[in-house]
Amino acid sequence: MSLTSGGILAWRREKGVLKVLLVHPGGPFFIKKDEGAWSIPKGAGEEGEGMLTAARREFAEELGMEITGDFIALAPVKQKGGKVVYAWAVETNSDVRAFKSNTFSMEWPPRSGKMQEFPEVDMAEWFAVDEAKKKINAAQVAFIDELAGKTGGI
Repeated sequence: MSLTSGGILAWRREKGVLKVLLVHPGGPFFIKKDEGAWSIPKGAGEEGEGMLTAARREFAEELGMEITGDFIALAPVKQKGGKVVYAWAVETNSDVRAFKSNTFSMEWPPRSGKMQEFPEVDMAEWFAVDEAKKKINAAQVAFIDELAGKTGGI
């Protein structure tokens, strides 16, 4: 497992309310988890790949759409398991209702010898800041707080 990831905190305003885009991990381990399980779209970099490039690639892989704009670097955070996440905020109006995630294979059920495909992301949704802070991985709340500070908050 990589000890670093690059991610994108996409944001927009709806009727003056700051909203952020979060994704829910797919697969059997997260199917019944909600609060604290969501994340910004993120993933490990490939050999020789910069973190912003990795973040943009992961966004495209997890949502099936490219992300462009003026990227604002956010302070990295260290998650409970030790992974350091580097993130960039970018304003976008992306419609994620029809997102298309890449998939991964794993043996499921465990020790069954059966390989199954699962989406890397099974849900993507825009959340107002207060709700997003309940849904997101606890360490990543710092990204939302920093974004709110840089954009004038709610």
